Order: sequence, then C-alpha cells, then structure tokens
Amino acid sequence: MHLPPLPGGPATGGPGPSAAGLEAVEHLLAGRGVAVLSGAGLSTESGIPDYRGATGSLRRHRPMTYQEFVASEEGRRRYWARSHVGWQAIARAEPNAGHRAVEELRRSGRVSAVITQNVDGLHRAAGTVDAVELHGGLDRVICLGCRRTSGRAELDRRLHTLNGAFRGTGSKVNPDGDVELPAALVETFRIAPCGECGGVLKPDVVFFGETVPRPRVQQCYDLVDAARALLVLGSSLTVMSGLRFVLHAARTGKPVVIVNQGPTRGDAYATAKVSLPLGAALTALAERLGGVPPAP
Repeated sequence: MHLPPLPGGPATGGPGPSAAGLEAVEHLLAGRGVAVLSGAGLSTESGIPDYRGATGSLRRHRPMTYQEFVASEEGRRRYWARSHVGWQAIARAEPNAGHRAVEELRRSGRVSAVITQNVDGLHRAAGTVDAVELHGGLDRVICLGCRRTSGRAELDRRLHTLNGAFRGTGSKVNPDGDVELPAALVETFRIAPCGECGGVLKPDVVFFGETVPRPRVQQCYDLVDAARALLVLGSSLTVMSGLRFVLHAARTGKPVVIVNQGPTRGDAYATAKVSLPLGAALTALAERLGGVPPAP
C-alpha cells in the first residue's frame, strides 16, 4: 500500500470532521476486533488537561525530560516537589464517560485491545485492567539503581513525613501530574531515596527524551496486527510514540479512524476523522451498538 509522505504538521487535505465520520466509527465498531489507541484528550473530561489545545499547539507547560531528571538532584527535587502536590489531583481523578464506554465496548467484544498513551491509570480504574500503558503509570515508582518498583501511595507517605511543613499549592495540574511552584518553595523540598538500596526514585513513566521499552512497543504492534482496525481516541499523534501504530496499521491495509478535537499528525492516514467530545460520542456509540456483535 502506497502511503503519502509523513506530514511535518497537521494534515491539511485529509478527511474532516463530519456526521459521516461518526457513522464511520459506528460502522467500524459494528464488528469485532478493533484496537483502540487513546491519548490525553480522553482524560480531559476527568479534569486532567492535555498537552495541546484544539489547534494542536503545545501549551505553555514544559514537561520534565529524562535528561534533566537524571542529570542533577536539583532537577529531581523540582520534579518531586511539583509532582507531590499534583499527585493529589491525579489520585482523585475518576474515569469519565469515555473510559467507561471503551470498557463497555471491550466487554462486548467490539474492542479487542486498548493501548493508551496516558499515565493517569483511568482505563484501569474503569475496568480495562489489561490496557497497555505505553508510557507507564504515575501510580508506580521505580528505582533507577536496583529497579525495584513500588506504589506511589507508599512514596507519598514518605514524602509527607519528610516534608511535614511543605504547603505547596498549584492552580492546576499538568498532564504529567505536576503543578507550577515558586522556585524558593521547591528549594525547601526533601526527596526520598529508594528504601531498598538508597538509589534514585523515578515515577514509572516514560519521560520526554526517554524511549518506551522495546518489549512494550512490540506488544502494541502485535495487538494492532491482531486487530481488524485501529481507532484513535483523543490523541494529536504529534510524537512518533503513538503515530507509529497508525503508520503500521495503514501500511498493512487496516482502516484507521480518528476521533479527536483538533488536527492530528495522522489525519493523512485516516479512513475517517471526526471531531466531537469523546465522552458523549463514545457513550452514544456504545448505547446504539449495544450487545455482543456476531462472530465474523
């Protein structure tokens, strides 16, 4: 299958949002075996912002990079101070109608697999316990020394003990779970080492500038290969981490349908594109489809 050149930005000539696009999603989900790739846009209705607005432009927030985190204790202190405050909002967030509709579609057999670029754990909270978290999860922590993993709640308790007088507040949580804090306040924050080896603790997520573990990437390719089609929900596909699965599906002749408010870098490869609020659209689709589809 011949593919157009990879666009450097949002597609300008691809399919546009329309009622026909939503009908295409319904048609896609009428059978079995659709793999879902979800992004930050699916979690905005749970109060977690995305990295880009409807225009596709990056918001002012600059996320922590892997290089900054490992390079200095100052960088790690800045991350953990801001994340310590932001984690409370992430921990309180609940799955929205979109997450619940995806799980309903999975239980019915229409959705065969869920791959998410999100680190908020909301697919799991909605019941999709086998969702592949491409970029990891904020509710887990890993030691860069001994590689031991532990729960974020355990670290949160330790950080509270170390920073009893810390009274950081943030106006809003960022997509990667931190908030903006004054530099003077960050300087007073004490970070916790690994309880086993004293090494550096890092959230078990893939930072910008870090690569997704190869076995996890291969697992996602295998899920896309086993699927009949790929449905993208709430992702701008700006980074190759998620876009590669759209390219792979298109190269192998599988339909690709994108539901996202705003342009995406995968629009040129989409069979159909629709721009609607995800919670309402997915709930309506799950209700209209209902039941278990017939076997192919």
